[in-house]
Amino acid sequence: MDWGNIIREFITLLVVIDPVGSVPVFLYAVMSVPKKLHKRFAVRAVLIAGVVLLAFLAGGQIVLETLGLRFGSFQIAGGIILFLFALTMIFGDSKAESEIEEAGRDHLAGAVFPLAIPSIASPGAMLAIVVLTDNHRQPLFEQAVTAGILIVVLILTLILLLAATYVHRVIGNTGASIVSRVMGIVLATIAIDSILGGFDALGILDMQSQPAIKPVN
Repeated sequence: MDWGNIIREFITLLVVIDPVGSVPVFLYAVMSVPKKLHKRFAVRAVLIAGVVLLAFLAGGQIVLETLGLRFGSFQIAGGIILFLFALTMIFGDSKAESEIEEAGRDHLAGAVFPLAIPSIASPGAMLAIVVLTDNHRQPLFEQAVTAGILIVVLILTLILLLAATYVHRVIGNTGASIVSRVMGIVLATIAIDSILGGFDALGILDMQSQPAIKPVN
């Protein structure tokens, strides 16, 4: 795996997990939780999200193959869903607004819902982690690198949650909304690339034979 792929996977996971967008969700979830428990609350949420995402990384493609589905088809479907997810990030309610509205006042379960799922381990993140790991094309080492990238993003998420009060004071709900929309644009581009990669994997589109875009003189 070269550095280009590592950076691409890091950006993909950073966008779909959206650590900044989870900050307002965390602040809401701990409103009635004693301040001394905030650290434990954040760690618990990130650990739960990490277990869920690593489970998808390890077993997602195996489940697909058991059902007789081709990975290229999943790439296309995943790309389409990621694109729709990106559209909701761009045009819909921000992550904080939509997930806070859905959250109840049961803060004892707040570390699981809405913080761990669906704020950190979102459907888009679950889908992206499966798309990024192809057992037939990527050796175990490269999949381990992807797992390492995922852990790095989760650690970054944990750091932001632990500093949530300061971060939210700086950017506010409006700032978190703007960041989520910018990340949505990046995710839409990544989703299109995933769809094209799926077509290539199925032999429908030979991307190697496509002429490169020549610069205009």
